[in-house]
Amino acid sequence: MISVKYYLDKADKTRSFPIHLVIRNNGVQVKVATGEKIKKKDWDNKNQIVKSSEYTYSSINKFLSFLKTETIKHLETAPHTQLTSKKIKEKILSLVNTRKVNTNVKIVREENAKYITKQKITFIDLFAGAGGFSEGFLQAEYGEYIYDFLLGSDINENCELTHLARYNHQLGIDAEFLRQDITEPDFLNNLLKRLKSKQVDVVCGGPPCQSFSLAGKRKKFDKKDDLFAHYLNVIRILRPKYFVMENVKGILTKEGGKIKEMILQEIKSIIDLKELHQLIVFLAKLRKVEKEKIFTLDCYNLRMQFESANEKELYKLRENYIQIIENKFRLLTPKIADYKTSKTDININTIRHGFNLLKRSKELAYIRKKVILEKSYSDLDNDFFAEKFDSFLTSIESDSITEQIQDAFENLKPTKEYKNEIAEIISALEIYNYSFEECIQGLKPFVIAAKSEKEFDNILSHIRLYNIDQPFVALASNYGVPQNRERVLFIGCRKDQKLVKTVPPTVSENEKVTVFEALYDLDFVGNDDEKFSYETIDLKSRYNGTTEKMKALIKKRSIDGKPDDKKGFTYAEWSRNGRLNGRFSNSKNPFYVRNFEELENTLTHIVAPLQNHKTSKQNDDVVKRLGVILSTGDYDLAKKELKRIGLDSEKRNYNVLKADSQSPTVMTIADDYIHFSNPRALTVREMARLQSFDDSFVFQGKRSTGGNKRKFEVPQFTLVGNAVPPLMARAVALEILKNID
Repeated sequence: MISVKYYLDKADKTRSFPIHLVIRNNGVQVKVATGEKIKKKDWDNKNQIVKSSEYTYSSINKFLSFLKTETIKHLETAPHTQLTSKKIKEKILSLVNTRKVNTNVKIVREENAKYITKQKITFIDLFAGAGGFSEGFLQAEYGEYIYDFLLGSDINENCELTHLARYNHQLGIDAEFLRQDITEPDFLNNLLKRLKSKQVDVVCGGPPCQSFSLAGKRKKFDKKDDLFAHYLNVIRILRPKYFVMENVKGILTKEGGKIKEMILQEIKSIIDLKELHQLIVFLAKLRKVEKEKIFTLDCYNLRMQFESANEKELYKLRENYIQIIENKFRLLTPKIADYKTSKTDININTIRHGFNLLKRSKELAYIRKKVILEKSYSDLDNDFFAEKFDSFLTSIESDSITEQIQDAFENLKPTKEYKNEIAEIISALEIYNYSFEECIQGLKPFVIAAKSEKEFDNILSHIRLYNIDQPFVALASNYGVPQNRERVLFIGCRKDQKLVKTVPPTVSENEKVTVFEALYDLDFVGNDDEKFSYETIDLKSRYNGTTEKMKALIKKRSIDGKPDDKKGFTYAEWSRNGRLNGRFSNSKNPFYVRNFEELENTLTHIVAPLQNHKTSKQNDDVVKRLGVILSTGDYDLAKKELKRIGLDSEKRNYNVLKADSQSPTVMTIADDYIHFSNPRALTVREMARLQSFDDSFVFQGKRSTGGNKRKFEVPQFTLVGNAVPPLMARAVALEILKNID
């Protein structure tokens, strides 16, 4: 018979009574001090709780309840060899002591002395999510260089909660967090205020873009498609030495590769405003030698002035630009149409009204943003509304308006003598829509005609702020991550920095970390179960007959996954011990909170060695179904048998993890994956292992969510699934450290 109760021990000098836990189990009695003290009047012995007359009653009761639950669970499930008085006491004290460390107000969290003198490269993490980039960058060190984390940003409160818990409360870093939509007008101002004039050396981030994903349906005018431009606008303002933009593989083929080329053009269009005057002077020289297309060259000159304008100036410049073209058309109109036609013809009206629309770029941009937000909010997709909304949004884009004007000119069928003037107007409208890089390409014929290629190229080498090679596909398993996750990386390098073209793999194909290596030591949870401490796994009894085969999968490795029998640790040991190399001295033990209120009150933290290791509650039919799929090894192959026994499902897909290989891409729904040895879904901690997060990194807030809430909430499973694998981020960060000046 198991008995677990609390009692008050003898009072100390302040007349406070320590709360002790006493366990009686089959004649064994164990007493353990909980570390909590109260006045006798505040103890309710009958209900085994602290009364509300003690102002910290809520947090103490929460801890006592947690400790009692974990003790009973251990007594009921632990092997008989673990139920000696000594071992039971050790188990309980481990939970008591980890909490005591975190609640000790005297603790000073600071960097390890060996890191204080190192040169710090500053970085910020935009679209930070859980903090995969941040983790990887903080793990990276090269020679005397390490990273200093200044700021993370995202729009969701659980991202902020997880960030504050990890970096501010646990590690003691003073990194800021800006929870705001990057598209909001004051985002940049707020970002600059938080940075407090600090120089940012590296910007990293992965603008979320499910609409680009090969895994899901692609949408037109998705709210997320706009975020690249805003990300690059931050780059324009901060002028970091390097920036990293991560995305899904589908972005390379979206719109036949046009999106990729557009991004590269936009990156190359980020210019050094201090050097822009060189180009303006050069264009004035070209004008002196140009004989035929002076109007077009003037349009390029006007367009270049957009680059140095602030937002208010830009709208005015755009309006003036269109006005100049409209004035040219007014002079042309009497030549190509009589008075009556000029007032009533639909083509003439289309041209005139098109100019009106183009002059109102500010108003149309506002309308566009509002309509896209409404489309996203109302979830308009795969319905009769979506196409009409998209059609409207297309119609108010400046390049679409320009196309309508061009069609109207063609419909007028002007005589040959006026075609050159019309061509100049159409060309001017095209220049209006050009990026800086497209303007450069458009100017080349003028440059060649003037025989000024060398001078032009020299000016461009000064004026382009960033160099970039082609984006490349990074496979996470090449960097010690036990997952075949492919991501596209764009690495922009400021003109005074060395070009980074790729990130070399850290492991070869036959050296990659397997699923078994990543998860075998966590395989002690059952259905609808939660564990807060590690347990010993007996491989011999678990894998009778294949023990040696499974043991052979476990390798000693360096931090980046490279086999290292002499100085290395297993992947599981790296995960438990952490990959920050002791950089943050006296960091707090892993803890979990549900919300910001609990975060600020350290007494309410659930402190334990292991967090986020909870399984879903699955009924008998689901367990049987998963068992059939697991034994078959493939969902498609198992469907016939599932139908025969009446356990077939409408679920689109199940991924059976293979112990001796890497997992498929970890997504945001745990039920999509079946554990390699048990008929169950994965825990958050197991998914985090497959992503290469340290066990000390705790995902805070709600564990999961469903239905429409998925559009607004970012629970633990979503935080894990959307994250950049830290070890892949570490490899990127390390390559930058090797090249940065």
